[in-house]
Amino acid sequence: MVAAAANANTNTNTGTKTGASALPPEGNGREAVIDVRNLVKKFGDRTVVDHVTMTVKRGEISGFLGPNGSGKTTTIRCMCGLLTADGGDGKVLGYDIRTQARQIKLRTGYMTQRFSFYEDLTIRENLQFVARLYGLGSQAVSDTLEDLGLTSRRNQLAGQLSGGWKQRLALAACIMHRPELLLLDEPTAGVDPKARRDFWDEIHARAAEGLTVLVSTHYMDEAERCHRINYISYGKLVASGTVSQVLHDAALSTWIVEDEDNEGLLPAVAHELSGKPGVEQIAPFGTTLHVVGSDGAALEKSVKAAAQRHGAKTYRGETSLEDVFIQFMGKASDNMAEKG
Repeated sequence: MVAAAANANTNTNTGTKTGASALPPEGNGREAVIDVRNLVKKFGDRTVVDHVTMTVKRGEISGFLGPNGSGKTTTIRCMCGLLTADGGDGKVLGYDIRTQARQIKLRTGYMTQRFSFYEDLTIRENLQFVARLYGLGSQAVSDTLEDLGLTSRRNQLAGQLSGGWKQRLALAACIMHRPELLLLDEPTAGVDPKARRDFWDEIHARAAEGLTVLVSTHYMDEAERCHRINYISYGKLVASGTVSQVLHDAALSTWIVEDEDNEGLLPAVAHELSGKPGVEQIAPFGTTLHVVGSDGAALEKSVKAAAQRHGAKTYRGETSLEDVFIQFMGKASDNMAEKG
């Protein structure tokens, strides 16, 4: 969290929790590390974050999902003190987000979307720079290099690293000062599947030790690896809970139309289904169509009729997280669109 560290000065031992009180235990006894209510952030006449309420408990990995421009990054920045909310209130790590932003920054790691380290410095030199921002010594750098498997590459220039190794360097810089909260803003964009899996294994290991993580992502498989997910659509939080809870609450039905012999039946079926009662989504997957809607009875009737006319096979499918999120997007209005 280089930007936050610079703003917070260097000495991690100077912060006192003036006027702040720890949040009470919730649910299973774990305290809420993030507890914000009705956050609002405007830029000009545009409301980018619109009364967002969110709670994340200690040791939890909480996913933050939504389309581009939905307000995820702005919300994260309001939480960690890099932006001041125009409305709402709350606490992060027990500190008030309005009056104690510096204390939050000192105890938070923030991994931004863009790789923000010096490409003409080595891995070690970049970590030494970050260490000085936090008032840490050389041992912290050595320990972090070892901890993240970077020791053998410590003298390699950051600009020569692959996407996966750049990601690992960024994570190392974020956790070197032993934060209590880790904020990850689309950390695996452009990274290969193996590096993404390794990254998530690392995050789960840290969470098991008590680190709290809020991560924004566009990948549905990553969302499913979170303990809880929060979906924001154009500034408004529209769903929150475990993956199973969000799927259940969406109350969507899914039918599969299969072209068993790959005879080219699906385009005609999709064309016929478009606009039919109960049909809200049609998506091709290889030799099948996934057809989704919220009116299960009407959907079943439409799908079976169209498939029968074209000689295709039908059966019930399992609604995916992607289906739910596309449904949310379809119902939301773009808060940044030009007004006519």
